[in-house]
Amino acid sequence: MPKGTNQKLKLYYLSKILLEETDDDHGLTMPEILKELEKYGVSADRKSIYTDIDALNDIGLDVVGEKTGKNFCYHIGSRRFELAELKLLVDAIQSFKFITEKKSNALIKKLTTLASNYEAIQLERQLSVSGRIKTMNESIYYTVDEIHNAIAQNRKIKFNYMTWNTDKKLVPRKKEAYVISPWRLTWNDENYYLIAYDSDAGIIKHYRVDKMNKIEILDDKREGKEHFKAFDLAEYTNRAFGMFGGEATNVTLTIKDEMIGVLLDRFGKEIMIKPAKKKGWSDVRVEVAVSEQFFGWLFGLGPSIKISAPASVVKAYKEELNNLLDLYK
Repeated sequence: MPKGTNQKLKLYYLSKILLEETDDDHGLTMPEILKELEKYGVSADRKSIYTDIDALNDIGLDVVGEKTGKNFCYHIGSRRFELAELKLLVDAIQSFKFITEKKSNALIKKLTTLASNYEAIQLERQLSVSGRIKTMNESIYYTVDEIHNAIAQNRKIKFNYMTWNTDKKLVPRKKEAYVISPWRLTWNDENYYLIAYDSDAGIIKHYRVDKMNKIEILDDKREGKEHFKAFDLAEYTNRAFGMFGGEATNVTLTIKDEMIGVLLDRFGKEIMIKPAKKKGWSDVRVEVAVSEQFFGWLFGLGPSIKISAPASVVKAYKEELNNLLDLYK
């Protein structure tokens, strides 16, 4: 049998064919494998393919041979990612607001290469990024990479923090660039955030990564290490409603017993719950960042919840409600 033009790549093309054309529901017979190899300019006989399949199994590719009806077929068994796992990743990428529609589609396209052609069709049918609210910052990938580099190098960063104006354009929030010490990255409320230490203010702050522009790694060493020794990221994000800042305050919420699950979902199972004076209600003590977003969350739960303490927060909430009523007079 004359050798094909790509004979040296036979093992590579064999693995490519099996990965793309087979899965648990689709196999190839030996004649079909030989025919597929010919498309790549590779000629082979059965005996050499048996040897090559053994070699692929030796290097970790799970090639399964089994009788299917009257035929003996070969297919890929287990893969690095199962189809259910790929579908989960596709759903996650679609839901991330901090990734642009263009980048979302590009990432999902790459994920489809980890499945067979038949499975890839299922993933593409799942693709529905168009029309979803997404960030417009195409450089977020590189911003995240620079932040990781700054953290690894123990350096401060400088950047412009952007905000939208009425012309629907992103403009710097202030003339001076922000200079902070980056420490953590987290995903919250459908956005990506940097948790950092502001040396001038002497406190921990957070910034939306897609609003950061012209990031630059400085030579100055990071500060605020002592503030992060006992830093609990989960606690920080739970108390910051919508990741809006506010003074951390211990608040007692009185809530109907059947609504307790709402607080457990929000604050976790560590919160203290005790019976309230009114039957069927409970008092729950939580730490929150008191802000308009916190009040908005309370308002959304309606008459099933109220602030009981401290008096200063009760007063602030009443004032917020009165301001809303005045808006509609």
